[in-house]
Amino acid sequence: MNDAITLVPVAHMRLTPDHRAEMVNQLLFGESVIILAITKDGWIEVKSTTDGYVGYCRLNQFLLMAEPLAQTGEYTGDWVEQISVNGEKLMIPFGSNLSLLNTVIPGYSFSFNGNIFKAAATNRSAENITHIASMFLNSAYLWGGKSVFSIDCSGFVQSVFKMLQIALPRDANMQARQGEAVGFLQEANCGDLAFFDDEKGDITHVGILLNEQQIIHASGIVRIDAIDNEGIINGTTKKRTHQLRVIKRFI
Repeated sequence: MNDAITLVPVAHMRLTPDHRAEMVNQLLFGESVIILAITKDGWIEVKSTTDGYVGYCRLNQFLLMAEPLAQTGEYTGDWVEQISVNGEKLMIPFGSNLSLLNTVIPGYSFSFNGNIFKAAATNRSAENITHIASMFLNSAYLWGGKSVFSIDCSGFVQSVFKMLQIALPRDANMQARQGEAVGFLQEANCGDLAFFDDEKGDITHVGILLNEQQIIHASGIVRIDAIDNEGIINGTTKKRTHQLRVIKRFI
């Protein structure tokens, strides 16, 4: 097995090695994976070192590494940034991993002059949580998405918490199994996660509470809506859209 680093702005991870297959996840520039297998026609089976998610990507979108990349906890800090790889310009999204900048890789040079977000130096205050989450406002919803260009509900939550050095699983039902339960919405803090279920009782949605009355979540777009003890009320239609199941605290 080889380690590899994403070398495109956003790499799509698919359920099977086929461009027509369901996209189950995305990998941003600089993210590390373990190559589990090299399949036919240029596909590779990979496992994300961030959350263990497994899927198929295109081999030519990755840089093979002789050993695992040392993680610095530094990310791009603006909505989109320019980085040069061997003199070629790439526009990479907020939260792209910049650990490559501190690594000597034969045959590769990297140049970046943008805003560097240092996760280790960022305290988990309500102000910082709100600022990071708000970077995604109005990003379009996309199943399996994980960038400001397009994102799904659990990818949004995972991406925000990554910037606070809190590792979360990829999917909402997995995230709901972790954290400390909060008994009542009125006891919620900024950064608590609210999980929602369907008529079968399955967790199908997650968002970040800004306070006991507002939630930011990816539903159609990343948006801020009202929440009460029953669930989310869409700010545009004034209709209830999601049924509250449980609140969890990770911070």
